[in-house]
Amino acid sequence: MKKFGIAFVLLLVSIACGATDTVKPETPSVNPETSSINPADLVLHNGAIYTVNERQPWAESVAIKDGVFAFVGSDEDIEAYIGTSTRVIDMQGKTVLPGLHDVHQHPLEAGSPVAGTCILDMDADPEAMIPIIQDCAPNQIGTDWVMGWGHSIYSLLESDRSPREILDEAVPDRPAIMLEQTSHSVWINSAALQAAGIDASTPDPPGGVILRDPGTGEPNGILLDNAGNMLIDLALAPTPELLDLHYEGLLYSLDELAKNGITSVADARTYWGRGYHEVWLRAEREDALTVRTVLGLWAYPHFEDAEQLETLKALYRNDPESLLRISQIKLYSDGLLGNTTAAVFEPYLFDLEFTADNLGLNYFEENRLTDYIIELEQAGFDFHIHTIGDRGVHESLNAIEAAMAANGNSLDRRHRLTHLELIGEADRSRFFELGVIADFQAGTFTLPEFYAENEEVIGERAFDVVPIRSIYDTGAVITLSSDWDVNSLSPFVGIQNALSRGEGSLPGLEAAIAAYTINGAYVMRQEGLTGSIEVGKYADLVVIDQDMFEIPIDRIGETIVLLTLLEGEAVFRHASINDWFTD
Repeated sequence: MKKFGIAFVLLLVSIACGATDTVKPETPSVNPETSSINPADLVLHNGAIYTVNERQPWAESVAIKDGVFAFVGSDEDIEAYIGTSTRVIDMQGKTVLPGLHDVHQHPLEAGSPVAGTCILDMDADPEAMIPIIQDCAPNQIGTDWVMGWGHSIYSLLESDRSPREILDEAVPDRPAIMLEQTSHSVWINSAALQAAGIDASTPDPPGGVILRDPGTGEPNGILLDNAGNMLIDLALAPTPELLDLHYEGLLYSLDELAKNGITSVADARTYWGRGYHEVWLRAEREDALTVRTVLGLWAYPHFEDAEQLETLKALYRNDPESLLRISQIKLYSDGLLGNTTAAVFEPYLFDLEFTADNLGLNYFEENRLTDYIIELEQAGFDFHIHTIGDRGVHESLNAIEAAMAANGNSLDRRHRLTHLELIGEADRSRFFELGVIADFQAGTFTLPEFYAENEEVIGERAFDVVPIRSIYDTGAVITLSSDWDVNSLSPFVGIQNALSRGEGSLPGLEAAIAAYTINGAYVMRQEGLTGSIEVGKYADLVVIDQDMFEIPIDRIGETIVLLTLLEGEAVFRHASINDWFTD
């Protein structure tokens, strides 16, 4: 078995970690002297177990008792943990990893069948979408609005007719709203504008833009960022029927997470105004959760601050015995590079003419963001801040630093910035200096061969996006996540991409695995419980079909999960290993 050292970031985490908010499971009294009295429930042996534990990087066998690792070591020593009631599984040399952590994704939204009724083509002529939308509109469920997604904002802007007129022809008699792939812009018809009370005199909301006809000032049918979110809120106003559909979608997504080896997840945008947190709580009540979950409560840019802050604090929930915690705040600092709403220091080369300086927008201005962090970190919340432009990154780091000055250094902060497509040189060392976690999505679009696609929007800056290696080299804690369903859910695709960026790649497979395991556990304040395979930690693990340490990097993304355990219980097993469980 080939053995590798663990990346420096693991050492950094082990030094930096303070007390977690979860109660460490009691280690079962299973050892060679007592095993005949108290044998393990499950033994996995004959494996190549990469533990992500720097003191014992590799093992062959594990024993699990009461959902906790009771032994991690050799095949020879595991014999003492096998009793008459122990299930013993021969892994036939397969590779084992700790349960994977995805700290930025949208499982409820990805699974819900409501918003994806009409599936559009981002390369299609908008006029050609009219019959597609007409055909799918009668199939809408859960809401009176017609909903869909997948178009390109640029094809709409280049069309001869206004986007509003085109969608009016497709859906003339009820509100319709189509989301582009990332949901940072929406395409709406006249009925949707009327339902929202939007006309030529309506001002842009905080963090949002109503694109308008330059001659008349009338809305043209495209809303950017929070202006679009506000209409989605109307379309998805919670009803019992709608919440049931969301629940069905969440159950689907939980199955998908287990199939991909994900045992811990941070929901990256829990719209409590839409009742999303209630859907998760139902899953907990009905014992349907197959992942450890932390919800990131959405901070609405257009809500009044005092009332919203009190509501968020009232929703805080950090039960150490629960698989579900509500202990993070998700907010956007800025928007998206593609529609010129990410906050940048240098103007965009492409101008949608919604600001005089063409420097993007803020959902939360720096001072307001500072106030939210000061207030809510004292209540126990960690912040998960969407930052794409270099100005958005800079202002968010400033806000965290200002909150540290206001609240002092006694708090064990675990704030993170996510996406991080543009980061100024002067801000790169600040992640380590301030203890801010850098969360990256290594989606396919972030690979070097796609850099030029943003060149017409941001020029040469397009060739230094998502600087994972640069931040890693500062010593900052790095995580990788999927942003599912914007990118592939598979952590193995993310790992492959993070190692396929030329000089900007992470330094090795160990660093990429750490970013999906122990570092993710650190983000979720459970590094004492999960994230590595060690005696006393919960028995969350994944068995995979190939040895990632021996194959070419460009094959890592093909990895298939064979078995996923959560606290020693199989939440997914591949049909090819059914014989492992034959008594």
